Amino acid sequence: MQWTEASATKRLEELKMSDMPVTPINPRTVRVSPDWFQRYKELCHTFTKSLSDCVQELALMNLGRDEFMSLLMGREIPDNLSIRFRTPLIWGGELSTDNLFMCYTFPLAQNLDRFIIEQSGNETVWLPNPKKKIYLPIHSTLAGNGGNAVADRLSQMAANIASSRRQP
Repeated sequence: MQWTEASATKRLEELKMSDMPVTPINPRTVRVSPDWFQRYKELCHTFTKSLSDCVQELALMNLGRDEFMSLLMGREIPDNLSIRFRTPLIWGGELSTDNLFMCYTFPLAQNLDRFIIEQSGNETVWLPNPKKKIYLPIHSTLAGNGGNAVADRLSQMAANIASSRRQP
């Protein structure tokens, strides 16, 4: 059954991602370069190093200091985090950082896979397309008035890294 934007949005609400924007595409299989995976790994390295401008989202991810630093330095992606394509390569997506976003593997990436698979065979497929480089559902970003010293400290570290990268 062909989904509409309203039915896609409703399904995302059921999957606890009511704030996830969607983009329609008409999936047409295209040839993917044989070296795509090697290029993807290099792109992921570049992508993670670019996350220093996402300190607010990173601070809310409950990463330890070592995980946080490894991620920002492009060394390692912490467990339970996934880098996803906004538009899959097989459907014409580009190998570029603009076509990537990061989210928790469980349950978010798994639910996003389910969301796309449920549309299998449809003429138009609604793809998840978060506004930022890191997707955290709105319900996980709401905080109380008490503050978070770890988040504040990690935010400060990320800001220092970002400013050092901008200096020649």
